[in-house]
Amino acid sequence: MTRASLFAAAPIALALALSACNDGAETAAEPSGEAIANVSAPQGQQWRDVVSATPEGGFVMGNPDAPLKLVEYASVTCSHCAEFAKEADEPLKKDYIDSGRVSYEIRNFILTPFDIPITLLTRCSGPDAYFGLTEQNYMNQQEVLAPVMAMQDSNPQRLQAAMEQPPERRFLAMGEAMDVIDFFKARGVSEDQARACLSDIPAIEKLVAITEDASTNKEVTGTPTFFLNGRKLDGNRWSIVQQELQTAGAR
Repeated sequence: MTRASLFAAAPIALALALSACNDGAETAAEPSGEAIANVSAPQGQQWRDVVSATPEGGFVMGNPDAPLKLVEYASVTCSHCAEFAKEADEPLKKDYIDSGRVSYEIRNFILTPFDIPITLLTRCSGPDAYFGLTEQNYMNQQEVLAPVMAMQDSNPQRLQAAMEQPPERRFLAMGEAMDVIDFFKARGVSEDQARACLSDIPAIEKLVAITEDASTNKEVTGTPTFFLNGRKLDGNRWSIVQQELQTAGAR
């Protein structure tokens, strides 16, 4: 996926994003490494409350020095990513992140231009709000995507017109057409803030760069894709990720 392809004028069907969700193999080894001891969080905090941006362009939750570093490449329009979020959110935080043994980073992966307005808005308020807004998107994914699906059937010309806007206005026009500004406004992102974020060309280029790096250098072809301490996992359901964490010593 190139910068040129994402900034092209032709609209791309949301079905392409859904079809690029990974539903990978389900294999994992039995626990074999030494169990890792818990690491206490700073006084008055839980590790789940410690969030920061990463040099790779993602956001990481948990102990920054955790011995086990879980990275997910995720698309906000991917149904399998939403399924993982719904199943894994609380046990991942409670049993693994809060123990200080595991940090969890999300790096946004862009499947189609429809990802960009939603992704920009999840990132719009910075690290502290990122995981909450991403979770809200996944928990309400059908609601978020319903206007897009309806418009593709009834008024595709509006999406086409949005994609034909100049780059500095293109994804603001898409956000308006997709009706996502109000969704995030109800969750703490002001309309002025949303409009500024949707017009932020460097932020858009950063998302494309993350996707290009993952595609070119890490063999990420769909979402969700997980890495544990730099090793790509063979499977993407919570049961497999959990088994891999336990195998690595988070038990």
